[in-house]
This record gives sequence, C-alpha cells and structure tokens, in this order.
Amino acid sequence: MIALDLFCGAGGASKGLLNAGFKRVVGIDKVAQPEYFDPDNLKIFDAIAFLKDIDMSSFDFVWASPPCQAYSCGTLGVRNKGKKYPALIPIVRKLLLKTGKPFVIENVPGAPLRKDLILCGEMFGLKVIRHRYFEINNFECEQPKHQAHKGKVWNGTAIGVWTGGKPGCFGNEEHRKYYYTVVGHSAGTLKAWQKAMQIDWVKDKHTLAQCVPPAYAEYIGKQFLKAAI
Repeated sequence: MIALDLFCGAGGASKGLLNAGFKRVVGIDKVAQPEYFDPDNLKIFDAIAFLKDIDMSSFDFVWASPPCQAYSCGTLGVRNKGKKYPALIPIVRKLLLKTGKPFVIENVPGAPLRKDLILCGEMFGLKVIRHRYFEINNFECEQPKHQAHKGKVWNGTAIGVWTGGKPGCFGNEEHRKYYYTVVGHSAGTLKAWQKAMQIDWVKDKHTLAQCVPPAYAEYIGKQFLKAAI
C-alpha cells in the first residue's frame, strides 16, 4: 500500500503512516522541508496543483493536512484577526472526492470539517493534549474513548507545543503564576516538545509546532489497512 501525505511539513503524519504498515509514503509540500525525515520520498509541489494534474492511480490512500491558520484560535484564545488566509479545506475536499480514493483531512478544532474522529495525545500516552479533528472518507475509523484529561499544562503534567502568544488556558491567576515561575522554562524546551510529540528528528521548534503526532496517523492508518485487507 502506498500513501500520499499532502501538506506534509516535516512528516509527522508520514512517519505515522509508515509505522502503521504502509509500504511507502510520498510527502508533498510546496515549501522546502529540510527536516522531512525521508527526503527520497519528498516532492516539492503545490498540493492543489498535484491533485489537479498528477495521475493518482498509484496511490491507495491520501492524508491531507491543509494549513490551519484560517481556523486556529491560537494560544491567545482568539482568531488571527486582521489576517486573511486561504480557505483550503473546501478546495482540497472537492479535489479529493474526485479522485475516488480513501482519504483523511486533518485540522484543528474550529476548522470546517465533518468531525468523524477526534484524537487527543492522552489517548496514546503522549504528554501533549493537542486535539485534532479528522474527516474520513471511504473507510471506517473507530473513535477511541475521550476521557477527562489527566495532564495539565499549567503544572507541567502536559506540554503545550505552540509558537507565538501565551498559553490561553490560564484564567486562574495562581496557575498562570506557577507556570511562568516554575514550569515554563523546562516545558518549553525543544527536548520537552520532541518527547511530548514523539518526534525526535525535528530540531526547529516552529516546524515542530506544526506537526501531526505520528501516533495519530499510525492509529488511522492501521484502521484503514485493517479494513482494506
């Protein structure tokens, strides 16, 4: 089985799909990705143009993670006011439906997705909460139970992986003070982020903050491969 990872970034989803059992994963991104873990299978190409122009017959499964800036509330708890970003999800969905291939579109809470699946880092023993929604087409994927979170960013039992702004979840003054005086430095290190996401190959924090935890893609990939047998 061969998978296509559109808007692949540094390859968090690609790595997860390989871990799930795909024979090969081809990453597509219009921006050079020097930290993509498998450069031999990385193509610098606009994902929209790729879907329009490239023969998709050699791919069995498509993963798409369109940039989320248009939908993300960010770490301040507010949307990116005053900035305009392309609304890529409807375009990507329309083009993927035309391929007839099984596919997943991944994005942040607030994105205009059909919410077939929600995943959280604690479902996989990760030290990051990082909710992500998934629209799934042409196969079934079981929803894991989403329990109350055990980890908390403010006290360091969970890690917040973000760029820009400040943690947006601290309405409690004492929690906020504790984070900035006790937790913040150690929780914000590259090493802490890598361990929380289980992504050890990415050395740039901005790049790492955009990644999909491989565990998410591995879970979905296994569900697809199981159904495809």
